[in-house]
Amino acid sequence: MTRIDADAHVDETEDTWTFLEGADERFRPVTLPADNGRDQQWVADGMSLRRPVRNYDRTGVSRETSQLLDVPARLRHLDELRIDTQVLFPTAWIRSRFEGHEDLEVALTRSYNRWLATRTEESGGRLRWAALLPLRSMGEAVKELHWAKEHGAVGVFKKGFECGKRASDDYFLPLYDAADELDVPICIHTGSDGSEESSSPTAMDAVQAFNPLVTSGLLERYSTLRFGIIEAGASWIPFLLSVLAGSGRRDHMQGVTLDHTLLVDTELFKRNRIYVACQSHDDLPYILRYGMEDNLIVGTDYTHADQSAELKALDHIEARGAAGEISAEVARKILDDNPRRFYGL
Repeated sequence: MTRIDADAHVDETEDTWTFLEGADERFRPVTLPADNGRDQQWVADGMSLRRPVRNYDRTGVSRETSQLLDVPARLRHLDELRIDTQVLFPTAWIRSRFEGHEDLEVALTRSYNRWLATRTEESGGRLRWAALLPLRSMGEAVKELHWAKEHGAVGVFKKGFECGKRASDDYFLPLYDAADELDVPICIHTGSDGSEESSSPTAMDAVQAFNPLVTSGLLERYSTLRFGIIEAGASWIPFLLSVLAGSGRRDHMQGVTLDHTLLVDTELFKRNRIYVACQSHDDLPYILRYGMEDNLIVGTDYTHADQSAELKALDHIEARGAAGEISAEVARKILDDNPRRFYGL
């Protein structure tokens, strides 16, 4: 069985901006210390991006592995964790807002993607990544998605609420159409579209995309496009399915056979190709009753130290399968089959 870490991270570093060239050189971020003594800030074009200062004893990783300064060292750590493949998401963009800084967003996302493509190239396919796109410049975003796909990206990083719009807004249709054509999933990751002064992102930042996506009719437009809700756990699934069942939106439930034991549509996630990154401590026997066997994945949140971080998350899922809490087959699907299908690996 291959074990796939479906949600890991990189910490951006000065090397991330190596690919700022020509006119984009003016956007090179400058590192400033933060007043609180914990975080630094990157400042560019009058806008700031949070640059975390890590306590590596707490995260269980190192500066060299978290910032991809030493790719072989990261791979050796993956060997220790028995992780075959890791999918990487950004850190600085989890809380960012580029309103009024569209040219900056284009420049920084382009440099990030080229840096990450270069660093992961030496991993032999073990380090895969989600592309960052300048979503306030949709034409550039679609162009960048094509480049990223050609250079190893297996997903698109997106927040549940972005550019001041819900995930179901027609504004994003060019992105979704391109992702569908390229067979690249949309990864709705926990993250805030607010200012640097806003509160820390929470799981609800990603979960808020669920209802608009499934009730707008957007997903019916596609037959293969996949969406993932990442770093928000899976405990919200029973509640939101029950809300949908009782919402009176029968126009979106026609032809659907409800599970009358649960009174919810237990085929919704499978039918609409929505995947969810669970937490290793989620009540999986209960959640699996809601038709999630083929749609759960799991990640370590590697480099981070928040409520979602668990370097041994894949071990915990495998152990729960071995103990019979969930079946060994379901554990294998969460660790291998489902993330492989979701990311097109």
